[in-house]
Amino acid sequence: MRPSVADPHLSALLSRGPSVALAISCPAWERAVPEIERLSLAAARLALKNSGMPDETELSLVLTDDREIRELNRAWRGQDKPTNVLSFPGDRAASAPGAPVLLGDVIVAYETACREVEGGAAASLSDHLAHLIVHGVLHLVGHDHEEDTEAEAMERLESRLLAELGIPDPYHERRSSQ
Repeated sequence: MRPSVADPHLSALLSRGPSVALAISCPAWERAVPEIERLSLAAARLALKNSGMPDETELSLVLTDDREIRELNRAWRGQDKPTNVLSFPGDRAASAPGAPVLLGDVIVAYETACREVEGGAAASLSDHLAHLIVHGVLHLVGHDHEEDTEAEAMERLESRLLAELGIPDPYHERRSSQ
């Protein structure tokens, strides 16, 4: 049986550890994803917990729409198009000694995520949202997928973390066809 966000393991992730500020600027997310707050916070904290970041880490998570993420993508990456997730690192050096580590921001776009689910990227929008959050957080803690070996390591870590949330491996079909 698949775990739900009400499971004790996930509840433990929500009760302690890094601070995650969640902003939902696109109301469609709340209508489409049951228990969106618990799922989003559990996915972010699980990725942080497994990254070696201290409990005093702060992360901002924004669930938005294609319009807003397109503007950010254009302004910061020079790409005039929406994307599924953006990660913006914080200024860790600006954190005073003993103060929380300001890790950065993870921003996820609703319409792009929905199109990807319709295209077979995940079984549900909830599963895909958790995956995109984990992926974005892993970028902030130093993981990348520019080189094949980096991509494979990052994908294995994502799959392992998603399994802890009861979410099927998003890379299973690609791996089994290799």
